Amino acid sequence: MNTSYNSASTQPLFRASQIVWYVLMLLEVILGFRLFLKLFGANPLADFTSIVYGISMPFVLPFMAVFPSTKVSGSIFEWTTVLAMAVYWFIAVGIIRFLVMSKTVSTPEAASKLEQL
Repeated sequence: MNTSYNSASTQPLFRASQIVWYVLMLLEVILGFRLFLKLFGANPLADFTSIVYGISMPFVLPFMAVFPSTKVSGSIFEWTTVLAMAVYWFIAVGIIRFLVMSKTVSTPEAASKLEQL
């Protein structure tokens, strides 16, 4: 029986991973709305559009100068939003990998994993 799944560190790591995934998904949805609204030329003065742009701006701002936006007849494809979505996804995966590395591992499990390398 694998006892590492029953260790005291497993449940907090699982909860932390859930929180990271939840925050990432929330951020991805907000950025996805931004991408969609820009792509279909939503009115920036509309309340919903204004709220989405306001909430998403701090997360897109670090990437604004990386790529130019593609504009076609009123529609804007923001490459910076796509880049932001990818970067935040990689950061979340990195955090979760780090959390998993801190999990308590039994000696037999560690030996088995090392043999697989």
